[in-house]
Amino acid sequence: MNAGITEPGTAPRQRQGPDDDNSREVTVTIRQPPGYVRIAVVPADTPFKPTTQGCDPAVTFDTTRRSPDLSKMDSFLDVESYGSISSVAGGSDKRTNPFQALSRGYGSVTLHWQWGTVALDNGTIHKLPNADYRVLVRALRPGFYYMDKKGLKETFCTQHQDLILDELDTAKLHAPQPKTLCILVRAGLFVKKYTMIEDIEYELEPVKATRIPSEDIDKTFRSSSIDLISGSLGGKVLGFSDEWFAEANNLLTPKAPIRQPGKMVYTGAWYDGWETRRHNPEPFDWAVIRLGVASGTVVGVEIDTAFFSGNHAPAISVEGCFSQDDDEVLSWKGGKGKWEPILGIQECGPTQRFGWKLDEPTGKQYTHVRLNMYPDGGIARFRLFGHAVPVFPEDTEAVFDLGAAQNGAVAISCSDQHFGTKDNLILPGRGKDMGDGWETARSRTKGHVDWAIIRLGAPALIQSFVVDTAYFRGNFPQKAKIDAIEWKGEGEPAADAEGWVEVLEPNKCGPDQEHSFPCSIKDRPFTHVKLTIIPDGGVKRLRVLAKRAV
Repeated sequence: MNAGITEPGTAPRQRQGPDDDNSREVTVTIRQPPGYVRIAVVPADTPFKPTTQGCDPAVTFDTTRRSPDLSKMDSFLDVESYGSISSVAGGSDKRTNPFQALSRGYGSVTLHWQWGTVALDNGTIHKLPNADYRVLVRALRPGFYYMDKKGLKETFCTQHQDLILDELDTAKLHAPQPKTLCILVRAGLFVKKYTMIEDIEYELEPVKATRIPSEDIDKTFRSSSIDLISGSLGGKVLGFSDEWFAEANNLLTPKAPIRQPGKMVYTGAWYDGWETRRHNPEPFDWAVIRLGVASGTVVGVEIDTAFFSGNHAPAISVEGCFSQDDDEVLSWKGGKGKWEPILGIQECGPTQRFGWKLDEPTGKQYTHVRLNMYPDGGIARFRLFGHAVPVFPEDTEAVFDLGAAQNGAVAISCSDQHFGTKDNLILPGRGKDMGDGWETARSRTKGHVDWAIIRLGAPALIQSFVVDTAYFRGNFPQKAKIDAIEWKGEGEPAADAEGWVEVLEPNKCGPDQEHSFPCSIKDRPFTHVKLTIIPDGGVKRLRVLAKRAV
């Protein structure tokens, strides 16, 4: 259930009735200038009416503590506070207080307290785990004042606005109440918590990252980094908290998600992604993934919720660790373990791509990552963009593939990738069909050629090449040629940059086979190679067998 706080001075809006997916949480998004907000959590079976009770920049939690003295709120637990903060829960305690007397319908109840202050800003997101609750949300502009306790007047907080959710109890949520109500706040906001039942196990340290528009994700990452966890690269899901509706392995599928309307399986509608059951009693669901490379540094993250609408993940975070022991990593499950934040909690929405570029690439190398989904739901794809940190042979005379992604190579540019992407050229193995190779559109112009440029994992003394046309049987190129360059300029070399030298003249290609060719210049170091196919067609893999130029 989502609630948008209206701009100050406008009429409040009401929403009643069950939410689309009977989700386990209420999400409140602040959509007004920075001010104050208050959320009062009320038991679903307690009579409820709108009130003008006090407000502050706090979000209520649930634990037992006697009501604090409102006149001493500024010093209570050394937390700066403005007004009353409370979570009202049913009970048999008959005591009353001024706050309760103004509640107009709460009756005699036990007050339960647990709270923390939140620095608010536009777009702040608060999430309350599910229980049988109704929620009153109040937003205030600065300038309000307290009630006169002696007179019990209701004339305070004159600039308040109320948004009543579920006034008639029609959106009652059902799930076992967790031990602790928690608040998840968008990264970059200050949160101070006081937990009196149990401490929330840990909080992610903020990581500075910039949101990338969906249409810019590929051009931001695909020309300078690789997907470190791609299934085609060898990334593997080692464990997960749940995958009731759809398997976590789908997260790593290199192809874009698809939809098959009407297709039903045992668990319900079929989804191409990872989807967990509803009503997660824990703060988040998680999936632990081992990178497809020995280790890597991270520059960005993509989360795709394609076709998940009403059941999408409301928020995510990503953590990483360096470990040679898969069992140790799995033993941490949803706990702190040795995880370090890569991307703090970020809001997600339905059926779209979300990208974040880290303001500073991780200086540390990671072997495993954990994707956290708050609190549950569905994600179609997870991409972790970065750079492989290979383990090179100690023998400097060793010949190995320096054009492989695992060894640090990156496909940086190409002329066309109509049917299959350039990134497939540097993947391990020979693939499974034409879909996981590089294939260009048919050309209609005389003299046309297509090309792809690969940055090698290290400066190389190239010995030979393998051009593999596996599965390309009627659409392989007529010929292939290769140029190389030792690039010392800024950025990456263009296809027409000065300095390219031919190291393999045009050679005829055939269908569905590996073609081995010697390099014509073996004693000169190169940093990039350019594969040219004549006139067009498909190539599965390019191998650049070389020694490191050390």
